[in-house]
Amino acid sequence: MTTATSASLLKNVTRYEDVKDKGTSKTQEEMGKQDFLTLFTAQLQNQNPLEPVKNEAFVAQLAQFSQLEALTNMQTSLDTFVGSMSGERMLNSASLIGKKVAMNDTPTLLTSGNSLDATIDLPAGASGVQVNVFDSQGRLVQELIAGPQLPGTMPFNWNGLDAADNPVPTGLYRLSATAVVNGQTTTVPVSTLSTVRAIATNPGDGSVSVEVDGGKTMLLKDVQRVGL
Repeated sequence: MTTATSASLLKNVTRYEDVKDKGTSKTQEEMGKQDFLTLFTAQLQNQNPLEPVKNEAFVAQLAQFSQLEALTNMQTSLDTFVGSMSGERMLNSASLIGKKVAMNDTPTLLTSGNSLDATIDLPAGASGVQVNVFDSQGRLVQELIAGPQLPGTMPFNWNGLDAADNPVPTGLYRLSATAVVNGQTTTVPVSTLSTVRAIATNPGDGSVSVEVDGGKTMLLKDVQRVGL
């Protein structure tokens, strides 16, 4: 509400009763629909009969009130719509539970006797790549070396064997990689497929996140690859 409108409402008021809503708490600068209606009614009841509100001012104030009510109803509708969309996204995302999504540098569940697929992003290529495999305790269980790689995505497969060629037990394993790029050794991200265990929504902004093996989470909008 503009200052001019408030001044117009108060112009002919000769008496004003303080009405407070015990269930709400607003600052002095806030004025809601009910406050506007209370002030408008007080003006009509207490206007100076020798100088009544002009028709044009009366109509303008009614228009202000109608606009305020429309905006309030619109806000309520938008809040309901956002809540509905958040619930729908949550329901649709639940279909990802049990499937696998690609995540960088994340512990991945490996069952004994199976292998683990991964990809390494090398936009500038590399003259050599080393991949280290760590168990859930952070112990190094395998060291693998790959030769020169062309620019692009390097597919990688770990056969699930340790340095002594023995199958590792079932558990969470993390792959890290370094690459020699333009003569310098640098750490490069390793992307593995991890199983989605839970879906969560943020009540603050309605965003949906997925939780995978090992407890790591990522926003659903950041998921770029889904596998079985």
